[in-house]
Amino acid sequence: MSENQKERTASIKLLLIDDEKGFANVVAKRMSKRNIVVTQAHSGTEALQALRKADFDVAVLDLKMEDMNGIEVLKILKKMDPDLGVIMLTGHGSEEAAREGIECGACDYLTKPCDFEELVEKIKMIPKRTR
Repeated sequence: MSENQKERTASIKLLLIDDEKGFANVVAKRMSKRNIVVTQAHSGTEALQALRKADFDVAVLDLKMEDMNGIEVLKILKKMDPDLGVIMLTGHGSEEAAREGIECGACDYLTKPCDFEELVEKIKMIPKRTR
């Protein structure tokens, strides 16, 4: 198997940050079928704790959460791990906030409800780490 094939088949480590547990569970189940290992965090605080314990290739971050807003979480995530690829999820009508996320270091954003395949493609486009 070539290095390129190995890289494509190696699992992606995803940190999914969303306070809607039902949504997060469904996304995590579907991602696992695509060789993406998901760690769920249901608050900004949980996300920061998860990042202290493990390395991730990508984070998918909901903009609106109970304890901290997504922009605050994004800024802290990028301080903790500047190379972490972050995709913002935003409710309809919050594109302005998502653009602010891009300015703060997010790679991309999608509006909720998002197309699952589009989310998977965006995750796969973020370069894998060589750790």
